Amino acid sequence: MSEQYGVGDASYQAAGGIGGLRRLVDDFYRCMDGLPEAAEVRAMHPATLDSARDKLACFLSGWLGGPKLFGEKYGPIAIPSFHAQWPIGEAQAEAWLTCMARAIERQNYAPAFAEYLLTQLRVPARRIVQASAARHSG
Repeated sequence: MSEQYGVGDASYQAAGGIGGLRRLVDDFYRCMDGLPEAAEVRAMHPATLDSARDKLACFLSGWLGGPKLFGEKYGPIAIPSFHAQWPIGEAQAEAWLTCMARAIERQNYAPAFAEYLLTQLRVPARRIVQASAARHSG
């Protein structure tokens, strides 16, 4: 069944639409607030996470084949260049992915979709690390 993910809006629907994505993002930031290994990544965010929550949910909506809410609200998406303003290495990317993995576990997702989603999220995480390394290496 996992072969349908990534086609059309199948992933968006599997995540529960925008409501499901907002629940995922809320759980993600709860994990980020609570996990000691995520403290450094959490410190890169503002004290209040309202804007970050909305941006991540809107990004995930379009990224998973649903409505392109990020572009409608915030303009073009430039993930690596936006994140390159902070030095983000493997440890920070892994902390982010750990928070996301814990948040995904809290959702009522089909196991195949949960695995697919975390695998897909590793792609932009790697790109962000690469962009940050290129920017901060010289």
